[in-house]
Amino acid sequence: MAKQTIKRYSKEFGKKEKVLNYATQTYQLSRPNKVGAVMALIRECQPKTIEEWEKWYFENATTDGKAPAKITKENLEELGERLFVKIKEIVIPEWTEAFNQLTLQDCIDYIQNLTINRTFDGFIREKSVIEDNLAKAFLNVKFEESDPELDHAGDIDYLGWVGDKAFGIQIKPVTAKANFGNYSATERMRASFEDFSKKFGGQVFVVFSIDDKIKNEEVVGQIADEIKRLTK
Repeated sequence: MAKQTIKRYSKEFGKKEKVLNYATQTYQLSRPNKVGAVMALIRECQPKTIEEWEKWYFENATTDGKAPAKITKENLEELGERLFVKIKEIVIPEWTEAFNQLTLQDCIDYIQNLTINRTFDGFIREKSVIEDNLAKAFLNVKFEESDPELDHAGDIDYLGWVGDKAFGIQIKPVTAKANFGNYSATERMRASFEDFSKKFGGQVFVVFSIDDKIKNEEVVGQIADEIKRLTK
């Protein structure tokens, strides 16, 4: 029996896809706080047709955050307009300048730096956040590095064991001027965090770090509350 071909509704953008995707991700224009938690919404809708899904989305979708707002077609158009401005006024000029200045040695140095230097920086930063901060704050918790599969697929850098249960830690480096207050996990990350909680019993916490310092200090209190919950 011949395998049924699944019809695809996504529009093809050809060579423009890379720049559209880059700018959309860079300026966070498709995050849940802009367009809603789309995978959670479509699972709730369970549509049979794309028309049913589109109608349901505009009737029910809200932005994800402390003050949810209803999403309209005008909102999506406005996001598209912002994307266009970002590409025309920022991305293209920056890329044009970079293309004109790029050398063979830049490319060789970049691969070397990415593979060796940045990996080492990330390793030292992660260990410092745990050993110099969280491990000292929570002496009864056993912290261990996640295995490669969990780190790659689940976005978990460390596990904090409380008895036979564990909570997860994801460490994200930020700059001193970074506005991480608007950070919103991607749909894929949310799904992996949920899978972690089902398997290990604890929540996953995102720790923003500047070198060896925890920037979102409130997360320490949240972790303390989670430890109390897991010990009950």
